Amino acid sequence: MAEYYIRGLTEGFVSAADVIRWADEVIVAAPKTEDWMLDISTANEDDRMGVLHHLHAVQGEIDSAALNQLLNKK
Repeated sequence: MAEYYIRGLTEGFVSAADVIRWADEVIVAAPKTEDWMLDISTANEDDRMGVLHHLHAVQGEIDSAALNQLLNKK
């Protein structure tokens, strides 16, 4: 999902507020809170570049098929 939001912020079809809401949901659902979650959750929604910067700290594998499916819906 982080890669989707990175592309969304870069291409303009997602707002920083959308990413912050997603991070809030991740915090609630996650068994362990990670720094990047808190960094995004507490970011200023007017700071699109700051939110984008925090998204790059998310670790994990990109599921290309799922990412393409989400991007095709836009």
